Amino acid sequence: MSAPRPLDGITVVSLEHAIAAPFCTRQLADMGARVIKVERPGVGDFARRYDERVRGQASHFIWTNRSKESLTLDLKKPEAGEIMQRLLAEADVLVQNLAPGAAARLGLSFEALSARFPRLIVCDISGYGEGGPYQDKKAYDLLIQSESGFLSVTGTPEDPVKAGCSISDIAAGMYAYSGILNALLLRGKTGRGSRIDVSMLESTVEWMGYPMYYAFEDAPPPPRAGAAHATIYPYGPFPVGDGKTIMLGLQNEREWKVFCDQVLCQPGLATDSRFESNSRRTANRDSLRQLIVQAFAALTIDEVTDRLEAAQIANARVNDMKGVWEHPQLKARDNWREIDSPAGRIPSFLPPAHNNAFRPRMDAVPAVGENTDAVLASLGYAPDDVARLHAAEVV
Repeated sequence: MSAPRPLDGITVVSLEHAIAAPFCTRQLADMGARVIKVERPGVGDFARRYDERVRGQASHFIWTNRSKESLTLDLKKPEAGEIMQRLLAEADVLVQNLAPGAAARLGLSFEALSARFPRLIVCDISGYGEGGPYQDKKAYDLLIQSESGFLSVTGTPEDPVKAGCSISDIAAGMYAYSGILNALLLRGKTGRGSRIDVSMLESTVEWMGYPMYYAFEDAPPPPRAGAAHATIYPYGPFPVGDGKTIMLGLQNEREWKVFCDQVLCQPGLATDSRFESNSRRTANRDSLRQLIVQAFAALTIDEVTDRLEAAQIANARVNDMKGVWEHPQLKARDNWREIDSPAGRIPSFLPPAHNNAFRPRMDAVPAVGENTDAVLASLGYAPDDVARLHAAEVV
């Protein structure tokens, strides 16, 4: 028998689509919670059709939906309300990221539910949060990256560039996850549920703390510097002689002197007036970059890496996705498991917070409606009732 997980016995009902809410509830499922994902009959979560890159399945969906049960339910049908009430009577948490106001119109707001289910925790995830002039505004990840100021400090001097993954969705999903854990702890003290209001905008703005304070009281913001650090130098990518790229990360004056001496083999640069402090190196980054590129031009990436490691200078290779799939550190730490999915067995990445007391749940990604009949049976619906609900297209 496996060791108990932190959220064993917790039931989560989720009216979710896209990334933010599914990413949140996948974290809950990893920790042992039973997550019942409510999807539209026939089509399911629209993220199932974002692409077909995982043997015909969508990459976003496979990533965010392992270890869940899929229940199809047409929430606009009258009988769906009774099914939801039965679900919530047994649930600890309701998570939703429907369109603004949709959950309330379905009678699924915290205010509508808390009198009947006083221990229920309700987590609402939206683009801009409840209240304010933007509460009904449509929100997608790229739009929030823009609205939060993230794009203004990311990219090249000529062009802003979005993050290559859905950082605003991920931020909101993780704050929802931690908020739900806090609410469960609070319920343990008070005996009552609570409401969590998570917005993508506020989640991303929290991550923007450094550039916001750097630009405090109308000071100039950090310049866009591509893959390099905007205000520390040399800290960023540099080409080497074999056509590859090394990422450097120098943090202080001691490292700068060692870098000049042992890596560039030009100890005199350490006291060059153009480069004698971080602020001067940042101001003269173009000249310094040229000197570093020239020094690296005759070396392979392995040779540069060996020098950097010997000098204890932080560095990294600029991996593509193939490089990450094959990363030796991830393999050495046994980070991959195989799970079932509608596409068959596929690799899946372990939750990053390794705990020696239990194994995270790593179960299948469900097909649309795969668990509908079993969930309805667990709620007390007889086989004839289930058949009738199917015939009426309620489920």
